[in-house]
Amino acid sequence: MLLLAACSPHYNWREIRSDGAPYIIALPARPASFSRNIDLNGTRVNMTMTAAEVDSNTFAVGTAELPSAPQAQAALEAMKQALVRNIGGTVREQKTLTIAQSSHAEDGHLAVIEITASGPGDAATGGRPRVLFARFLAKGQRVFQLVATGPQQALRRDLADTFFSSFQLD
Repeated sequence: MLLLAACSPHYNWREIRSDGAPYIIALPARPASFSRNIDLNGTRVNMTMTAAEVDSNTFAVGTAELPSAPQAQAALEAMKQALVRNIGGTVREQKTLTIAQSSHAEDGHLAVIEITASGPGDAATGGRPRVLFARFLAKGQRVFQLVATGPQQALRRDLADTFFSSFQLD
């Protein structure tokens, strides 16, 4: 079933390699990128977001570089709180996972915070309740935020899993 969802003609998954950060990810449509200054735990940083939308579902990866590795780790909680606040939502589930540091197995693993949140409907969801799946991680001074969000009835977990599992640090 997961393979059928991943091959859906609506979801034309394509591998994207970031120009400014060391990652590769699959997005379900042609992405757009933008940058803006944000406050992460008291530190102003420039965050770059690359996102694609299909059927009111948005898939995005954001990244920023902080002055130090400890600041990057501390910023993960601020990123999580800001994202949930942006949808007026509530965290329904949170867990810690591990992923390979890079495509080279000898590099070890990194901790990843994963959340599932829900929020009220808005114009972007056609008034339908929103679901949000997100992962947050830091490697060195760089933070990463992976987000899949959309109407609760339209964004299935298997689509978020396809997106998340494609993420690789380069």
